[in-house]
Amino acid sequence: MRWRLLLESGDAALNMAIDEALMRFGIPTVRFYRFSPSAITIGYFQRISSSVNLEEVRRANVRVVRRITGGGSVYHDENGELTYSVAGGEALFPRGVLESMKYICEGVVRTIRILGADAEFSGVNDVLISNKKVSGSAQAREGGNLLQHGTIMYATDLERLASLLWVPREKLEDKGLRSILERVTTISREVNRDLSFDEVLNAAIEGFSFLGEFQEGELSEEEWKLVDMLVEKYSSDSWNFRR
Repeated sequence: MRWRLLLESGDAALNMAIDEALMRFGIPTVRFYRFSPSAITIGYFQRISSSVNLEEVRRANVRVVRRITGGGSVYHDENGELTYSVAGGEALFPRGVLESMKYICEGVVRTIRILGADAEFSGVNDVLISNKKVSGSAQAREGGNLLQHGTIMYATDLERLASLLWVPREKLEDKGLRSILERVTTISREVNRDLSFDEVLNAAIEGFSFLGEFQEGELSEEEWKLVDMLVEKYSSDSWNFRR
């Protein structure tokens, strides 16, 4: 199976517009990117006021964008996170949500192992190192196509993450935790050395190669036209603050 490898990055609105366009067109694509500048994305069904610390977000001048995928709020650190997305026809993946999630997250697990830490898939959409979350993923499906995207936190500023995101107290208490800082980690912390974006990117390309053969490519003119339209949506308060 041949997959297009896409390395296009941008700000939060552009990144989410590209991912939605990838789902809409359904061309088998694996994309690795980062958010520049750092930003927060929230799940499609989330209420923004209960997902992020809006006062701190405004003080830090961090943009918040709503995803088309479910899941929770995510801080995307420009200098500490690699984001991935995988898109294509649903027939390319196991049928069930959990089965397809675990299948694609195998790429995250392999990436982390290449970088020197032992990782495992957990629950519905997490990848853990030493029982701490280092990656979360989310899915959307439309018109027979699937999009899954997620994080790989290699050097995320966890203190800043904790100051910007609200995590339901009951979610922490269920795991016997007092703070989100007890729940998350980074690959750099676990392997006890600094990792660069390029090192993590190269590991991810190798880690996700179990899907098939990669051929580096670009968005088509038609895809870019859709992206340009979608950027307006992801830049609007009517979308981002709809709940």
